[in-house]
Amino acid sequence: MALGKKRTQDNTEAQQGDIDLTPMLDVVFIMLIFFVVTASFVKESGLEINRPPISETPPDSQEENSNIVFNITENNEVFLSGRHIDIRSVRANVERAHAGNPQAKVIIEAHPKAKTNTFVLISDQAREAGITDIALTTLK
Repeated sequence: MALGKKRTQDNTEAQQGDIDLTPMLDVVFIMLIFFVVTASFVKESGLEINRPPISETPPDSQEENSNIVFNITENNEVFLSGRHIDIRSVRANVERAHAGNPQAKVIIEAHPKAKTNTFVLISDQAREAGITDIALTTLK
């Protein structure tokens, strides 16, 4: 009987031994190889942006007078040539100025803390009025 007890103790000691991680590592490496082989590396297409060169010289005064300049304050108030206008009247003002000078461009001078939504509304209404050359500048 002493022999039977000894075998039982050996079996419990063998069961409490270390866990062999080799099969799990094999599975992980096989999965890694599978994903590397099946992955497709494709260059995503995007838009190419052609930016004009940055210059430190101010524009000509004649060109500045011919442009339609909107100012956006920190509180999102819109000014055109120094007078306060409603955001809904931008298109009418742009159409009137564009009729007087067909080469006019729209320049939007925005305060850095102004909301982007105001700029988008002005640029959309300027496009509806027929002007596609729109520039955004920020005040210092």
